[in-house]
Amino acid sequence: MSHEDNIIKGNVGEWSEIYTLLKLLGEGKVYAGDQNLEKIKDLVYPIIMIIRQEKEGIYDYKVASADIVIQKSDGTELLRLSAETFLNEAEALLSAINEKPAGERSFPVARTQAFMDKIYCSTLKAGSSDKTDIRIILHDQRTKINNEMGFSIKSQLGGDSTLLNASGATNFTYLVDGYDFSDEEIEQINAIDTRTKIIDRIERIWQKGGTLVFCQVENSTFRNNLAMLDGDLAATLAQLLVEQFRTGKRTFEGLVPALAETNPLGYDVDDIEALYRYKLKHVLTSAALGMMPSKPWKGRYDANGGYLVVKKDGEILCYHFYDKNRFEDFLFNNAYLERGKTHRHGYASLYRGDDGKVYFKLNLQIRLK
Repeated sequence: MSHEDNIIKGNVGEWSEIYTLLKLLGEGKVYAGDQNLEKIKDLVYPIIMIIRQEKEGIYDYKVASADIVIQKSDGTELLRLSAETFLNEAEALLSAINEKPAGERSFPVARTQAFMDKIYCSTLKAGSSDKTDIRIILHDQRTKINNEMGFSIKSQLGGDSTLLNASGATNFTYLVDGYDFSDEEIEQINAIDTRTKIIDRIERIWQKGGTLVFCQVENSTFRNNLAMLDGDLAATLAQLLVEQFRTGKRTFEGLVPALAETNPLGYDVDDIEALYRYKLKHVLTSAALGMMPSKPWKGRYDANGGYLVVKKDGEILCYHFYDKNRFEDFLFNNAYLERGKTHRHGYASLYRGDDGKVYFKLNLQIRLK
């Protein structure tokens, strides 16, 4: 095997996972963040240990005063290095990420790879399932208990991170009601190929007197996952997708007033906004910690610790699931709808169903700003 075969390449998100490992070990603690991505100075979690599953086995990275002790899972010590060394390597990696070659999604970082080899870290992503990117034993100063928890890492170093990925599984199907479109009119609308073609196609449907009436989530697995969370979630999200085109807004925070005004579920309560806000927070939390559209979900959170957010300046903030309200507020305040590629997921075109009626699909993708 040549030397080039051994070179590790990764994207910004993957290198951010290694940066998180090095930075947390170097600092020996992580601060909680508020809903505005600001550090809460009086809420800090000391780090006891970080656990990584590598191809060769499980390795423990133990914080021991000013040193980091790397050991096997049976406690056999393999290496001891100063915490300062880890901090220096983290800073070097941060610089490399920020200075990555323009236009290259995947790139090597030779210095970091050499250090990874030294500390028994052979892969960019630790062996894990689903949403868990890193396993940490934290000390909770309020309960005085050490807990091992899985966290999902979201990095802002490479732009906005995805909370729920677009795919064919996230298509929502609507009946086009109120106007009987001819085949020629369907072709004319589908031929609209402007930069804002989704908006323009929907506006043309509305101009003709057509309305989008939600039918179902196309994928049965995603449909069942949403039903497990809340029987009304599919209809809520379907209306949210429509409201982004009606209002021109894309943030969850900005769309809730429109959702409350339309009130697709017909609730008769004093504070309708609070009700829809709660439902949306529920789906955001579930998507963040375990639920995936195309995998049957049993309601268990994989990343049971919460989120670690790598900010643009390299600071890492912890959104601990114990602080559920703060965690949900962070997700809700930063979530927005992204429009995926129509050619990849087959949506935003009119089509005639087997029943002769005309249908339209919209696609759900959620990012964090």
